[in-house]
Amino acid sequence: MDIWSKEKRSAVMAKIRGKDTRPERIVRRYLFSRGYRYRKNVKSLPGTPDIVLRKYGLVIFVHGCFWHGHGDSHIPHSRIEYWTNKIEANKKRDQRDKAELLRMGWNVLTIWECQLKPAVREQTLKEMEYLINQSYLDLLRKKAERKARRSSRCKAIKDSKQGGKREDNHKGKGEYPTPPVNNSLAAERLS
Repeated sequence: MDIWSKEKRSAVMAKIRGKDTRPERIVRRYLFSRGYRYRKNVKSLPGTPDIVLRKYGLVIFVHGCFWHGHGDSHIPHSRIEYWTNKIEANKKRDQRDKAELLRMGWNVLTIWECQLKPAVREQTLKEMEYLINQSYLDLLRKKAERKARRSSRCKAIKDSKQGGKREDNHKGKGEYPTPPVNNSLAAERLS
């Protein structure tokens, strides 16, 4: 049994925001203060992520525990079947969107509303920043690997066109030096 009339309940539910919620503002304010630049609510990506850090290859969803069925949330005592179905549908949609984003090559981070409570907020935000930087390092490593593969394919094509013999001006060695792929090099360039 609801304590409010149907009209009053409708008015209360209509005031619940879908974007620019307090948890989202907390995360965005922290990111901006740390020098990260982002886009918010990008409609062209599956699930319309709350925050998109394109440079880092990362999207961030800031989920409310009730609406997305986090473990510590509860189901209202009225219309239990309706709320159970609604929250389960939200969870399935979230999983589908996350899978699609991963398939597209994005890293996906979900921050729950309960993780932004004052007692644990600082820890959550530091962990988020760590994961952003890890995502960036992974992105650089993948780019370096692609570049190395591309250069080795080009070298193989040139060798096959010249019949295995190379005639070049590289100090008489007969082959081009291949730069080593060094993961620590990418980390050094960041600092």
